[in-house]
Amino acid sequence: MDTAATDHLLSTTRSVRLKLDLERPVEDEVLADCLRLAVQAPTPGGAETWRWLVVRDREVKNALGALFRQVGEEYLRQGLARAGGADAPPQVQRMVRSGQHLIDVIERVPVLVVPCVQGVPSGGNEELSVFYGGIFPAVWGFQLALRSRGLGSTLTSYHLQHEQEAARILGVPDGVTQVGLLPVAYTTVSDFKPARRRPVPEIAFLDKWGTPLS
Repeated sequence: MDTAATDHLLSTTRSVRLKLDLERPVEDEVLADCLRLAVQAPTPGGAETWRWLVVRDREVKNALGALFRQVGEEYLRQGLARAGGADAPPQVQRMVRSGQHLIDVIERVPVLVVPCVQGVPSGGNEELSVFYGGIFPAVWGFQLALRSRGLGSTLTSYHLQHEQEAARILGVPDGVTQVGLLPVAYTTVSDFKPARRRPVPEIAFLDKWGTPLS
C-alpha cells in the first residue's frame, strides 16, 4: 500500500464550501462508485442499516435549501456575534464567509446526499454510539472516495432542525433517521493542504487522562 498517497488523502480531505464547482455535472457512476466504497465501512452486527438519498431534482433541492438557509443563517449570525461581531478573529470571519457562501448557493450544488439510518436513536451513550457509529464511518468513507476522484463535500446538519419537514420533502418513511446533508460537487482546485491541528501529545493520553502519549 502506498502510504504516501493514503496519508495525503487522509490529511487533505477538507470540508469544501467555497471551492465547489457549481457548473460541472456529477456523473451517476462516480456517485455509485463512491457509495460502493462507503459501505465497506464497519457496520455494527453486520446490520448495514445505512441508506442514502441522492438529490438532483431542482424543486427538491429548493425545498431542502429553504430549510438549510433558515437555520444556517441564524446559526452563523449568532456564532459571529458570540465571537465579537466585526471584531471577531480573522479565522472566525473566514469560517463565517465560507459557511454563508454555501448557504447562498446550496440549491445550485449539483448533488445533495442525505445519509440515513434505519431506526430511531434511543437510550444512553452506549446505544447512541452504536446507532451513529453505524453510519459516520461510511459517511467519512464516502467523503474520502469523493476526494480521491476530484470532488469535494462537507457534512452539514442545519436541515435536521426541521427533520420531519425534510422527511416529507424527501419521502423518508417513519422509523428512518436522517443524520446530515452533504453538498457534493467537483472542486475548482486540484489539491488541498493539511489543516493546522493541535499536536498529538496535547490531545492523546497514555493509560490515564492527562498523561501525554509521547
